[in-house]
Amino acid sequence: MPEAGLKELLEAGVHFGHQTRRWNPNMRRYIFGELDGIHIIDLIQTEALLENARRFAGELASGGGTVLFVGTKKQARGPVQEWAERCKMPYVSQRWLGGLLTNFNTISARISRLHELTNWREEGKLALLPTKERMGMEAELAKLEYNLGGVRDMDRLPDAVFVTDLKTEEIAVREAVRLRIPIIGLVDTNCDPTQIDYVIPGNDDAIRSCQLVIGTIGGAIEEGAGAWRVQEERRLAEEMERRKKEEEERKKREEEEKARVEAEEARKKAAEEEAARKASEQPPVQPKPPQAQASQAAGPVGAGDPPPPAAPPAGEASSAKADDPSTAEKAPAEAAKGEGAR
Repeated sequence: MPEAGLKELLEAGVHFGHQTRRWNPNMRRYIFGELDGIHIIDLIQTEALLENARRFAGELASGGGTVLFVGTKKQARGPVQEWAERCKMPYVSQRWLGGLLTNFNTISARISRLHELTNWREEGKLALLPTKERMGMEAELAKLEYNLGGVRDMDRLPDAVFVTDLKTEEIAVREAVRLRIPIIGLVDTNCDPTQIDYVIPGNDDAIRSCQLVIGTIGGAIEEGAGAWRVQEERRLAEEMERRKKEEEERKKREEEEKARVEAEEARKKAAEEEAARKASEQPPVQPKPPQAQASQAAGPVGAGDPPPPAAPPAGEASSAKADDPSTAEKAPAEAAKGEGAR
């Protein structure tokens, strides 16, 4: 990661503060002395604190975090936009919209509108509209690009905010403090550092000073973000390879299952055809005679059972009744009973 030593800080004029009558008492611990009515900042502390802020920004970017660059004053606009675009981070270099952080849902809707109008312009749809509507939409697009062009790719709240001037970016600092977002700030002698998490005491009015501090923080973020992107690309490649293997294995299993089902169906079909062939080869069953059917209906005769008695003829049965002596004795008695009753 790039580093800024005492020599670079001294050459860039980071040690020059504001006039002594415009100082903030909370900056007393970062002031080395006074020269010609101007406070001199302690560069030894600045070097250590800048290194601490640089390390924090690099670690945050290397973990996939997002840092929002904020610098709307004239001296910081160019470096802020340049380094933010190099790091592929969101930035605000023209005007801070109130509620950019605290009312991010509404800002997200405007960002979506910006993308929609940009797509229409690229596809040539704006040129097909009537003149009045086309001019109105072009004016709306220009305004959105001016205010939200730097944060068009910010789809969530940032993980940290880098501010170059606490006086000018007072609203941004308040919103970040309210949402408890860590703040990296270049703090001059006329600012209050109590709300800043990573204080960098230094001159925020000189162009070279702003370029050095923004370049140091931006270089650390660029290196960390680059390493994270390489890891993310490797992870995505591995994930795609894993998914590809899983898809191939799934297709292989499906083919094996399909082949098994087809083999089972072929086996069943062959068995049915074999059974039908055997059934067609068997001789037809002959019908049985009626006498045999009657004997079968009466029931089979067992091997040890005696044969059933044959039924006598009708004449023989009546003569047997007449010859029976018990029947002859019963007849006169029945006749006598009949007469007595009369």
